[in-house]
Amino acid sequence: MKIRVPASSANLGPGFDALGLALGLYNETRIEPSSYFSISVKGEGSDKPRIKTNNTFVNIFYDVYKELMGKKDNFRFEFTNAIPFSRGLGSSSSVIVGAIAAAYHMAGYAVDKEQVLNRALTLESHPDNITPSVYGGFVSAIVENEKVIMMKKELPKDICAIVVIPNTAMSTERSRKLLPKSYKTADIVFNLSHAALLSAAFMSENWEMLKVAAQDRIHEQMRMGMLPALFDVKRVALENGALMSTLSGSGSSFLNLAYVKHSKRLFDALSSAFTEFKVLALEFDNNGFVITQS
Repeated sequence: MKIRVPASSANLGPGFDALGLALGLYNETRIEPSSYFSISVKGEGSDKPRIKTNNTFVNIFYDVYKELMGKKDNFRFEFTNAIPFSRGLGSSSSVIVGAIAAAYHMAGYAVDKEQVLNRALTLESHPDNITPSVYGGFVSAIVENEKVIMMKKELPKDICAIVVIPNTAMSTERSRKLLPKSYKTADIVFNLSHAALLSAAFMSENWEMLKVAAQDRIHEQMRMGMLPALFDVKRVALENGALMSTLSGSGSSFLNLAYVKHSKRLFDALSSAFTEFKVLALEFDNNGFVITQS
């Protein structure tokens, strides 16, 4: 089998731990029965020996597989990773979702997306990354009675993402420690109202509303302070046609949305201004994880 899982961008400004979308950037894993266990890694992580000796995907896969089958069989795992680690693009969620779905498939079970999502929730308590990894598109997701309740909107082909990926990693755990223990009521109301407007803008495809709706007072400013160049990324993006410009997850990547017809201007401006960062032009993914016979 081969499983392909998309990258994701979470929060989207005011939608802290609730809103996210899937990007056309993927981790692919090929798995086949083997007489002995083996791992190979191409792309992101290929230079990290620990990826082979303590692989999170493999560990989760075998936990689920042994639960389903009552035994541990040997497989060969071939990873081709395009999602960078610790850059706010859902690399951890793609691993969790991919491993769970692959285990069900290799154990001979039908792969139910809702089941995979709620199993992933036991390993990642925030639904804003795992839900796009499972379903694709733009999602609004909450946790109710230990289950994810979500709505999805497929994203059209006339908008795209221009993603700026700094060469500096940001730890989600560390960035969460920067956030205050309590907030002013005015800031909470600001984020609630803007997250509601942002969701409505995506669902109705009112892209001109995104710039206003994507403002945040809860987390972005504090997290961006860890890498001050991100303030310039946002400024340059908005000055060059970005429909919205938000920190991707906890960072360090920045997500910028644009009309496809205007995207070259935005891509060129960001590439010229931030030569030390990687800039990618990406479509959106509307499928979530996909399993094929390899």
